[in-house]
Amino acid sequence: MSDPISRRTFTTLSAGFVLGSAADLRADEPKKAEPPKPTAGPVEAAFERDYPAPAFKPAWKNPQLNRVLVQDFVVFAHSDLDMTKKLAEKYPAVLNGAMDWGNGDWETGLGGASHMGRHDIVEFLLEKGARIDLFCAAMMGQLDAVKSFLTLQPKLIDAKGPHGFTLHFHAQLARDGGKVLDYLQSVKKVELKPNPFLKKP
Repeated sequence: MSDPISRRTFTTLSAGFVLGSAADLRADEPKKAEPPKPTAGPVEAAFERDYPAPAFKPAWKNPQLNRVLVQDFVVFAHSDLDMTKKLAEKYPAVLNGAMDWGNGDWETGLGGASHMGRHDIVEFLLEKGARIDLFCAAMMGQLDAVKSFLTLQPKLIDAKGPHGFTLHFHAQLARDGGKVLDYLQSVKKVELKPNPFLKKP
């Protein structure tokens, strides 16, 4: 006959069995889903002056425009006239707000509408007081304005707009029978790739 189990041994064995069973049960339980990680937003580049600070100190009397508002306005201005109107009327100061998409890739609502060939959105923004630029003028077929800019500074023929889109790219979207594009090609001929935003007739 085997030796009787002592009370201490029984307690130790029982505790080990209970803990082991509980661990097995926990292993069978479905794991709780981890909350989704927030999408990374823009990060301001680190910067430290290596030059003397300017003598003029900004007063910062008014708050800056909210970055999300500017971002949304610029995004909507690429393709959504109704939302562009809604935000411009509700927040008029956003009209000339510019978004830095990273590394100095600045874009306004007008810039976005221009490189997308959205004449309707561009016309609305200009009526509201958006500041026209060379790229917008090229897309709108404003040949005299484009000539004036390039007469003032011929090197602007190589200027890049938002996302690196060129003057030639913008001129491909003009409704002027190709006049601005022909002029730009006469100044500097470049190989034209199909413009993805050009609406086919």
